[in-house]
Amino acid sequence: MTVAAVSGVNSNTTAATRTTGASNASVDYDTFLKLLVAQLKNQDPTEPVDSTQYMAQLASFSQVEQSVIMNKKLDSLLVASALQQIDGIIGRTLTTADESISGTVKAVWIYDEGAVAELEDGTRVLLGPGVKIS
Repeated sequence: MTVAAVSGVNSNTTAATRTTGASNASVDYDTFLKLLVAQLKNQDPTEPVDSTQYMAQLASFSQVEQSVIMNKKLDSLLVASALQQIDGIIGRTLTTADESISGTVKAVWIYDEGAVAELEDGTRVLLGPGVKIS
C-alpha cells in the first residue's frame, strides 16, 4: 500500500518532541493521531488495511492516550507531595551535606529538577540527598 505525504506533520516533530519538556506526551499523542487519520484517508479502497493491523493501531492509540492521562496525574501528585514537604521546611534551619552552607529557609520553589530553598541571606540550595533540615 502506498501512502501519500501527510500535510501538517514535518520531519522535525521528533526533534521538537525531545526539546519541549513538559509537553512531550501531548506532541507524541497529537502526532500519532494525525498519522492514523492520514493513513485512513489515504488508504487504497481496493486494498484496505488488514483488520488485525487496524485493531493493533487502535490499541496503540488507546495506550498512548492512557499514558498521557497517567503522566498528567503523576505530575499533579508529585507537585502535591512537594507542597506538603515545603510547608514543614520554611522557617527551619537548612545545612548542606558538606556543611559549607547553613541558614534559615525563607522560601521554596518547585522546579522540574526538584525543590530549591532560598535562605534568608539569598543563597539558594537544591533540596536533595545530604541536605539536613533541623
